[in-house]
Amino acid sequence: QLQLVESGGGLVQPGGSLTLSCAASESLDYYAVAWFRQAPGKGREGVSCITTQSNAEYVNSVKGRFTISRDNAKNTVYLQMTSLKPEDTAVYYCVAGVAGIDYWGKGTLITVSS
Repeated sequence: QLQLVESGGGLVQPGGSLTLSCAASESLDYYAVAWFRQAPGKGREGVSCITTQSNAEYVNSVKGRFTISRDNAKNTVYLQMTSLKPEDTAVYYCVAGVAGIDYWGKGTLITVSS
């Protein structure tokens, strides 16, 4: 079973940057991968996704600030986040899907605060 481990979270000041990594236990070549987030007291929200062909989409609130990418040679997907805002504070989850089956990581916390 595919396992995903997120890393790169932490505390950052407003306007700062972070890059999240999602490392997989096996090849991601055939998986579409997405990042979701869940802010305190709120529901889970899709942030960005990338197809096997590296086509990317973003929720409006992060367009122009976040960039998703994948390195299939390293079985890793990244989320580069810039111009971070307090409302970006959340647990960020990596999800990989293929043939209707989704695999979730355990998440990494990002706190944007001065």
